[in-house]
Amino acid sequence: MHAVILAGGKGIRLRPYTTALPKPLVPIGDRHAILEIVLRQLAASGFTSCTIAVGHLGHIIRAYVGSGTRWGLSIDYATEENPLGTMGPLLTMRDRLPESFLVMNGDILTDLDFAEVLGRHRTSGSALTIATYARKVHIDFGVLTTDAGRVVGFAEKPSMDYRVSMGVYGLSRDTLDGYTAGLPLGFDELVLDLLKAGNPPGAYEFDGYWLDIGRPDDYDRANAEFTTHQSLLLKGA
Repeated sequence: MHAVILAGGKGIRLRPYTTALPKPLVPIGDRHAILEIVLRQLAASGFTSCTIAVGHLGHIIRAYVGSGTRWGLSIDYATEENPLGTMGPLLTMRDRLPESFLVMNGDILTDLDFAEVLGRHRTSGSALTIATYARKVHIDFGVLTTDAGRVVGFAEKPSMDYRVSMGVYGLSRDTLDGYTAGLPLGFDELVLDLLKAGNPPGAYEFDGYWLDIGRPDDYDRANAEFTTHQSLLLKGA
């Protein structure tokens, strides 16, 4: 099984931590970087190879990860010279990707079974499979429904339930057909194109542990929770 880790972003929202380090290498706990945890998890799940898409401070990621042999992985790299969006880097490496593979952001902590996501994708026949997570948003105001200048509905401080993308996907190589290498391609654009074509992505619903480390408070939470969740995140790794 093969995985692609997207690790080329500048991590602007996580500054000042990412001033000198790429976001996937910020430390969690006393011993591990986020990317190291992800690589350990992939290896424990049965993945044997991985491509890391690098850009901002990519030379530091290359120096830290190397060939991946210490995790039992064969790792190569794709360099993003200009920002290409979430899916754009895949177009530059398309010819060396297997028929189906896992794609994931390099800055998430989760106990999601990556092999199961890819397995579900392969058996479903979907062009794209998105790992999803339930979120609840509390609105701190009274919400009005209006029509023709009149209030026709009211809800006091309601909650909204919805599912979000976890930043982990099963993808088929031929889903990238028709897109031009070297041009940006966002996850949103790919999903909208599939919906427009009547080929909706599959959804892999997950309710375990997931934390997207996008902001300083997310990073602080990750460090605060890591001691408690270490055995969960690194089980079998």
